[in-house]
Amino acid sequence: MSENEFVESSRSGPLRAGERIQLTDAKGKLHTITLTPGATWQGHKGHISHDQIIGSSEGSILLSTLGAPYFYQRPLLEDFVLSMPRGATIVYPKDAAEIIAYGDIHSGDRVLEAGVGSGALTISLLRAVGSTGRVLSIERRADFGEIATKNISLFFGSTHPGWELQINSFQDAIIEEKFDRVVLDMLAPWDCVEITSQILRPGGVFIGYVTTTTQLSRLVEALRANLLFTEPESWESLHRPWHVESLSVRPEHRMISHTGFLVRSRRVADGVAAMRKRRRPSKPGEEDLLDQE
Repeated sequence: MSENEFVESSRSGPLRAGERIQLTDAKGKLHTITLTPGATWQGHKGHISHDQIIGSSEGSILLSTLGAPYFYQRPLLEDFVLSMPRGATIVYPKDAAEIIAYGDIHSGDRVLEAGVGSGALTISLLRAVGSTGRVLSIERRADFGEIATKNISLFFGSTHPGWELQINSFQDAIIEEKFDRVVLDMLAPWDCVEITSQILRPGGVFIGYVTTTTQLSRLVEALRANLLFTEPESWESLHRPWHVESLSVRPEHRMISHTGFLVRSRRVADGVAAMRKRRRPSKPGEEDLLDQE
């Protein structure tokens, strides 16, 4: 069975033993459990036998022993990522989605990821490249690599055939091929720009994920200084939910605001120097005056 067939089968059809499901009570509280034959889930509103769920269709409602209704279904990727064990801060789904979309990562791509953390972004990358693609993850800390390996295996049901993990620094990693995409999620990605230029194929996409303005500035300037990369673009995404109930339509009081900055650039062909925008140096205080106009 190919990876695509496995992923597709694990996301449809009757619920099977070993799958993770999400129980939702009448107040919207979520409980994630792994279906185990003979096991029982115990909540404040009664018990539910796993055997009653195994073999049934997701999107159904089951009553507990005390008569409380529970809606159950397979968790979405977002649900899994936000509830999985963490060794490092995760890349939030909103940022992972933009990395996949703006990095143009698709089936069959060869992607190098540096900084695997807890494996949240790795899962999204593996789903994007499919069974014909490849993801090489480089992580300095063995404990993070172990947590990521467990999370990835738990999500896919087994080890993904297209994934390889190296416990090493990016500078010392064994990289013997060219990649279509390189994603750096690390403290000092600017130190790895030169190496990245050697392993990224012409036309390939570089994506950097950093959390502070200082990191953002240093990474952008490092890319500009390396003429094998096009003029970098940088941005952040803000996710603001809305409360909608009858005529009461307003933004929610809480939102997922700043989590990180994304930086994108592309590799030019060998022997070609990337074009740069001409910038007029500003005089001291000039930018402040322009802001006031």
